[in-house]
This record gives sequence, structure tokens and C-alpha cells, in this order.
Amino acid sequence: MNGRLFWVVLALVVILGLAGLSMFTVSETQLAIRTEFGAIVGTYRAPGLHFKLPWDMVTKFDRRILSQSYNSETFLTNDNRGLIADFYVKWRVKNPVLYYTATGGREELAAERLADIVKDGIKSVVAERTLQQIVSAERTAVTGQMFGAASRSATGLGIELVDVRVQRIDLPDDVAARVFQSMEQTFARTAGRLRAEGQSASTAIRAAADRQRTEILADAQRDALRTRGEGDAAAAEIYAHAYSKDPEFYAFYRSLQAYRSSLGKEGDLLVLAPDGEFFKYLKDPAKRKGAP
Repeated sequence: MNGRLFWVVLALVVILGLAGLSMFTVSETQLAIRTEFGAIVGTYRAPGLHFKLPWDMVTKFDRRILSQSYNSETFLTNDNRGLIADFYVKWRVKNPVLYYTATGGREELAAERLADIVKDGIKSVVAERTLQQIVSAERTAVTGQMFGAASRSATGLGIELVDVRVQRIDLPDDVAARVFQSMEQTFARTAGRLRAEGQSASTAIRAAADRQRTEILADAQRDALRTRGEGDAAAAEIYAHAYSKDPEFYAFYRSLQAYRSSLGKEGDLLVLAPDGEFFKYLKDPAKRKGAP
């Protein structure tokens, strides 16, 4: 009886072992392929429990977006100047079969090959431009061209390239000095040109303002003289009309105006004959009434 129990237990252990070797799980963050004696016989994208033959091998990959940074890579520009760039890459497994065939499923090998692809893309973009164009160009345009070239090459690895970014661009010390000197000269020329244009515009504006001022003053003086002449003519006509109606009153009124403008002011000194015509309305009241 004990012998029979032993074989039952042994059979259960063998069955459980075979069941364990025939099942595997795939999580939501994984992709998997199944190989039979080195040949790929199945791929698995859906999470859950899956079955296989006991001698089959299962390789799992991370399906999430992976990141890798690369530092201090030197690239040559179109004018043979060195450019030091730091960049990072974001990628994920798109085709598990191609990925396994190209890299053996090793993430570090995939990152290394992807780095070579991205470096070639950066090298081609940088080689098409001079150093001044690289420094002054919009980073989005450079990144877009570089990303397009690298993305097409990455598909051969079964990888989807999510993003490529240049984090920092440095120049060797001697190149940086020349670039800064060139930029300083360019900015100085631009500043000189803008100052000259501003001075020319200022001179033109001042000349136009002076000419307009002169014209306005001339027109104002002309209008003032015309108005003053018209007023003098009207006054003369009024005076003449008044004189013709009552000459004695007109003479009296004019004398009062002369007294008001001449007498009683501090510091005035008049030298006149007492019996002159100037004081006739002051010394002889009868003349103010028209008496003979």
C-alpha cells in the first residue's frame, strides 16, 4: 500500500511539474515570445495566463517607454568645427519578433544600437549646417529632421522611437571663443546699423517738424496781420463816423485816452507847456461843454 501511495504522489509531482513547465503569465507591462529550439513559434501581447510545451522557452520584454541618456558626443559641422552634444532617447518595443531577432531581447544591446542610429541622425543634420546655423537655428527644426531620420532606421530593430532631444550643446573652448567674438561683431554691426537708421529717422522727423512749425507760424502771422488790418480798418471807420457826428466829443474822448495812458504812472516825466493843447480839458472845464 505504501508503494502504491508513493507512485501516486510521484505521478502527482510529475504532473504538477509538467503543468508548471507548460504555463506562463504575461503582465500588462510586458510582451513575450515563445521559441522552440531557438525558432520563434509565438508572440503574446495580451496579459494573462498562457500555455506552452514544456521544452519551449519564453522571453519577456518591457512594453513601457524606456529612456536612455547619452553624454558628451562630438559632431563635426559643415565648416569642420567640433560640436559637443548631450541627448536622450525615449523608445519602446514595437515588434517583438524583430526586436528579439536584432538584439536577442537584451535591453542594453538595443539601447546601444539605438544610440548609434541616433548619433548617425545627429551627425547627418549637423554636417549639413555651419556652426553659426546650428547655434542660431530653431531647435525644433533641427530636432524634427534628426528624429525623422532616426525613427526610420529604428524600425529595423522592432523599436518605435518616441522622442529624441538634444539636451545641451557645448563648444570646445577655442571654438566658443571664436563664436562669441563673431556674435559680438555681428551684434555690434547690427547695433550700429540700427543707430544710424534711428538717427536718420530722427533727423527727418525733426526737419519735418521744423518745416511744419515754420509754416504754421507764417500762416498764423499772415492771419494775424490780416485780422489786425481788418480790425484797424473797422476802427478807423468807426472813429471817422463818430468824428463826423460830434467832432468835439471825439476830441474829448481821445484826450481822455491820452490822459489815461500818460498820467499817473510811477516814474513818468512829462515836459509840456502849460498853455498847450494837451491840458485844455483839464484847465478849462467850459471847453468840455463845447463853450466858446
